[in-house]
Amino acid sequence: MNKMPLYSYIVLCCLVMTISSCAQRSAPLPIAETSTVWPEPPAAPRIQYLKSFSNPENLGITKSFWQKIVEFFSGAEQTQMIRPSAVTVDSNANQIYVADPGAKGIHRFDLKNGSYRLLRRKDNQPLPSPVGLVSGDNGEVFITDSALGGLYKANSDSRWVMPVRLDVELKQPTGIAYDKVEKKIFIADTSEHDIKVFSLSGTFLNKIGKRGNKEKEFNFPTMLWVDEKKQLYITDSLNFRIQVLDQNGDYITQFGRLGDASGTFSRPRGVATDRSGHIYVVDSMFHSFQIFNNKGNLLLHIGRQGQEPGEFWLPGTIFIAPDDTIYIADSHNKRVQVFRYIGGAP
Repeated sequence: MNKMPLYSYIVLCCLVMTISSCAQRSAPLPIAETSTVWPEPPAAPRIQYLKSFSNPENLGITKSFWQKIVEFFSGAEQTQMIRPSAVTVDSNANQIYVADPGAKGIHRFDLKNGSYRLLRRKDNQPLPSPVGLVSGDNGEVFITDSALGGLYKANSDSRWVMPVRLDVELKQPTGIAYDKVEKKIFIADTSEHDIKVFSLSGTFLNKIGKRGNKEKEFNFPTMLWVDEKKQLYITDSLNFRIQVLDQNGDYITQFGRLGDASGTFSRPRGVATDRSGHIYVVDSMFHSFQIFNNKGNLLLHIGRQGQEPGEFWLPGTIFIAPDDTIYIADSHNKRVQVFRYIGGAP
């Protein structure tokens, strides 16, 4: 039997890969809705499970022809989440960013262009502990790294995350929130037990709080959220409560206490609000998230330890998009779970 010449073999392989690439590079797959809802029937459904994703393929993002060629010679790029800690969607709703300390970088899933990139520092230097994400204006995203004590930013065209020079040093930055009206960034400096406020250019504006358990005092604050009223929500983790401050940093209210029953907290992490003003709190040790009204009364509890829809393993933070789509970093299940708020008060 005559063997195929090497040149013909290479051409044939390229042709096959091109056809395969063209067949697969379709528009990003929509998130398929399912019938998994909470609370269970016959109660009126309030939260609906949509799907989970842990790699680009789960979102309909496939590799281009040239990516396949590069990987043929250099090896495949690692795209699977390892230990996702935070998630956000950019202001244009085109890209999903997932902070992943396990991968030492930020996964950027581009839903509009059908592309993926793992973002690190310049020259592929790792981000050892990216734990906080928030979307800014015009597709810009800000990132905190607790090990480096730094603030970074990226956008849809970034090859790397770039440092933001700050007037005041951070010791252990974790949670981050953005006031789109006042153009201010709030950063939880966890081991300093305070919240530091900066302008977009990195100018230090003020500090909120000190260590303690009174109003506007914190014990290892972690995640932050700013709602449409410019109210700041703080996960005051080892005071086992959520504190709410106004746009000037003045105390409004608080709720929560240490416990092992629904409505209490064990290891509160992410906090966010939806369009109706409900407050969502992720508790990593409960492997769940809980929904409260604005008075701190429990409305609904979702989750337990496991791998099925609505089950978690040490979940991290939560992000709620303007359309009430809910993203939760399910850290040790190596995925992000996606839900949607679908009606009335839970």
